[in-house]
Amino acid sequence: MNWILLIIAGLFEVGFASCLGKAKQSTGSAANIWYAGFLACLFISMYLLVKATQTLPIGTAYAVWTGIGAVGTVLMGILVFKEPADFWRIFFITTLIGSIIGLKAVSH
Repeated sequence: MNWILLIIAGLFEVGFASCLGKAKQSTGSAANIWYAGFLACLFISMYLLVKATQTLPIGTAYAVWTGIGAVGTVLMGILVFKEPADFWRIFFITTLIGSIIGLKAVSH
C-alpha cells in the first residue's frame, strides 16, 4: 500500500510543478488559481511522502518520489508546454525510469 501512496505522491509532485508552469504563463487571478493548485498539490504530495516513508526506506522512497516527479514533469513539458523531445532527452528519461524500477526491485 505504501508504494501506491508513494506513486500518488510522485504524481502530485508532477501536479505542483505543472501548476508552476501554468502560473508562469498566466496573469492576474488565473495565476493565483494556479498558485493555489501548486500549494494544494505540494501539501498532498508531501503528506503522502511522509506516510509512505513510515515503512519504506527513506533513501529509496525519496529517490522514487523525485524520479516520478522528474519523469512526469519532463513528459508534461513535452506534451503540454511544447518543450523539445529530442533523442537525448528521451534517452535519459528512459534511463531514469529504469533506475526507478531498479530501486523498487532491490528494496526490502
